[in-house]
Amino acid sequence: MPFVQTNGIKFYYEERGLSSATPLLMIMGITAAGAVWEPHTSYFEKYFRCIIGDNRGVGLTDKPDGEYSTAMMADDYAGLLDELQIENAYVIGCSMGSTIAQQLAIRHPNKVKSLVLMCPWARCDNAAKGIFQHIVNCKAKFNPEEFSLYIQLLIFSKASWDDAKVVAELEEGRKNAHLEPNPQPLHGLKGQASACINHSVLEELNSVLQPTFVIGGKEDIFTPVWMANEITATMPNAELFLYEKAGHAFHFENVEDFNTRVTAWFLSH
Repeated sequence: MPFVQTNGIKFYYEERGLSSATPLLMIMGITAAGAVWEPHTSYFEKYFRCIIGDNRGVGLTDKPDGEYSTAMMADDYAGLLDELQIENAYVIGCSMGSTIAQQLAIRHPNKVKSLVLMCPWARCDNAAKGIFQHIVNCKAKFNPEEFSLYIQLLIFSKASWDDAKVVAELEEGRKNAHLEPNPQPLHGLKGQASACINHSVLEELNSVLQPTFVIGGKEDIFTPVWMANEITATMPNAELFLYEKAGHAFHFENVEDFNTRVTAWFLSH
């Protein structure tokens, strides 16, 4: 299993795809290991050299105590790219991963060719801060199946909950939640939640000149549409696409369209 030392931690990553293709750095969101990218990696690997990491605090990467920051986590990935001798890459970030991607572009602009920011935010309002704190509270009190249900309710749209096939798949996922071989410890989630809550880069985003594709779902109750709109209006070279009847998990609710749309966008930017 591949690990690198970066920014003071042991960091787990995987590579998929053609080594000769343009690198695509893939950064997942809060609570999630890099393996959650699988429905997308299996498509992206046909076109890119996919680099998929486990964020600090989850998966096989180190999970130090204390507060994390999105700047700190961006530096983790900058070190990973250095270790792999990758000068720059396409970067895609989902939810918390989008905040890390923003910081990577701000702090290490030469490492970023272009950006896809999925369900992003540049700053938290009080409601968002409350949600992130409640995720931690639920993790502390719920069993894995109960915690999985709360996360599902946050990220899937009404259209998904109204679909019997999707509901059965979500139920199966909850039943298997306790089988996770590397469950995220509470202190790892606390560190990530702190990074999410304190992420505040709106005034810095106007300096990010790379082409940026902001993408999300119109029915996202976790990171509402105003957050994506604010980022798109601030970044000089950003464009926005929002899926109808889709939530925070829009990329799972529209897997085929998302995969082809994002691939086409990266290949033209």
